[in-house]
Amino acid sequence: MKVLVTLCFVVPLLVLATAEDGPGSSSSTAASAPAAKIEVVDNSVSESEQEPSEEEAVLESILRDRSHIEETLRLAADEKAGDYAAALQRLRKIYHSSIRPMEQAYKYNELRQHEISDGEITSKPMVLFLGPWSVGKSSMINYLLGLQDTPYQLYTGAEPTTSEFTVIMHGEKIRTVEGIVMAADSSRSFSPLEKFGQNFLEKLVGIEMPHKLLERVTFVDTPGIIENRKQQERGYPFNDVCQWFIDRADLIFVVFDPTKLDVGLELEMLFRQLKGRESQIRIILNKADNLVTQDLMRVYGALFWSLAPLINVTEPPRVYVSSFWPYDYAPDTSRELFKREEISLLEDLNQVIENRLENKIAFIRQHGIRVRIHALLVDRYVQTFKEKMSFFSDPELVFKEIVDDPDKFYIFKSILAKTNVSKFDLPNRDAYRDFFGINPINSFKQLSAQCSYTGGCLLEKIEKAITNELPSLLGSINSGKNPTLSSCEATGCGEKPKNRYRRN
Repeated sequence: MKVLVTLCFVVPLLVLATAEDGPGSSSSTAASAPAAKIEVVDNSVSESEQEPSEEEAVLESILRDRSHIEETLRLAADEKAGDYAAALQRLRKIYHSSIRPMEQAYKYNELRQHEISDGEITSKPMVLFLGPWSVGKSSMINYLLGLQDTPYQLYTGAEPTTSEFTVIMHGEKIRTVEGIVMAADSSRSFSPLEKFGQNFLEKLVGIEMPHKLLERVTFVDTPGIIENRKQQERGYPFNDVCQWFIDRADLIFVVFDPTKLDVGLELEMLFRQLKGRESQIRIILNKADNLVTQDLMRVYGALFWSLAPLINVTEPPRVYVSSFWPYDYAPDTSRELFKREEISLLEDLNQVIENRLENKIAFIRQHGIRVRIHALLVDRYVQTFKEKMSFFSDPELVFKEIVDDPDKFYIFKSILAKTNVSKFDLPNRDAYRDFFGINPINSFKQLSAQCSYTGGCLLEKIEKAITNELPSLLGSINSGKNPTLSSCEATGCGEKPKNRYRRN
C-alpha cells in the first residue's frame, strides 16, 4: 500500500512538470528532490550505506537507457594516442615554418581577426550549443555526459538560467576555472578572448571533469537568445563573442522547442553569422514528446517556415526531432522515431570525433590558402602603387585612387588570371580599404623580396605546404603510416613551385 501511494504521488508530479516546463526545466525540478535528500542524509549516514528509497526507485525506473550513447560514440574503444600526438606535432611544425611567416609579413590577422595559436591546433573538437533561452541546451549536455542528479550538473529551469558562456572540458579532477584564468593560460585555445574585455571574461566559465567523452570533444553552452534584450545590456559584444566560437566550432547545434519558434533580431543576426557554416549546423527541435503527432507535424512545418528566410542554401538543413533529457519519453508519443533521431544525431557527433584530425589538417590548409591569397593581393597593391608613382605624384592621392577602385587597375582580376585562385575565395574589396587605412602601403615588401638564402622564399614555402606537405600528412593518416615524416621530407617533392612574382 505504501508503494502504491508513493507511485501515485511521484509519477503525476513528473508528468505535470513535463507538460508545463519541458525537458529544459524539468530536469532540474525532478532531479532536485533526490539530490537534496542525499545531502541531508549525508550528515548522519554515508550515501553508500543508505538503501535507495521508494521515490528514488521510481525515478530510476523512469530514467531513459543511456547504453546507446556509449555504443554510438564508441567510448569504450581505445585510441592510438601516440600517432595522434605525432600528427598534431607535425601539423604544428608545418604551420609555424610555412604559413605563420607569411601571416606575420603581410599582417593577415588584422584583416581576418583570426589568429591561430598552438592551443587551437592541439585542441579537441568543439561542439557549440546555440538557441533561444530555456529550450533545453543545458539539459542536453547533462544528458550526453550523464550529469543528471549529480552536484555537477548544469543548472536548468523554465526561466533564463544560463547567463555565462560555459566551456565543459576534460580534466583530471572536477573543478571550475574562471574566465580570466582560461584567457591567461596560453596552453588553452581561449587566449584570444581577452580582446572582448574583462566584462566578458567574468561571464566565461570553464568546468573540467574526468569523462570519456570529454577526452575527445569539448562542449560550449551559451546564454539563451532573448529577443527583447539589447546587446549593450549584456555588458559585452555578444554577437562578436558568438562569432569567435562559431569560427572555431566543429559542430553547431541550434536548439529550438515547440514554444519558441519566432525569429527576432538577435536570432536573425545569429543566422547571418552562421552563413558559410551550413555543413556544420544541426537544427534540433527539442521537447518533441510534449506534443501529439498531429501537433508535432504542424510545429515542424512552422519551424521551417520561420527559418526559411534565414538559411539561403539549396539543400534544406537536417532537423532532428526528439527530446534530449534523461527521463523517459511521454506516453503515447513517437518513441521509436525519437530514438532513431537521437541515434542519428549521435552518429553525426561521432563523425566529428572520428574525423577530428583530418578536419584539423583541412582547416589549417584552408587557412593557408586564405593567407596566400591575401599575400598575393597585397603584393599586387604594392606593385601597382610603385608603377603608378612618379617624381611629381602625391603618394596619398595615388594610393587612394587604387584602393577606391581596384577594378580599374585589375588588382583582383590579375590574381585570378595568374595564380589559379577561385573568385569565390577572394576577400571583400572594401576590407582592404580599412586594412590599408591602418597599415601603410610602404610598410609591405613585394613577394619577390621576401626571400632569404637560408630560409627560402615565403611564397614557395606556403605553396609547398598547401600542395604537398599537408596533403601528404593527410594521406599518411588515412593510410595508417607514421605521420612523423612527410613524403616530401623522406623522398623530396619533385619540382619546387615557381615564384610567379620573381623577375628573372
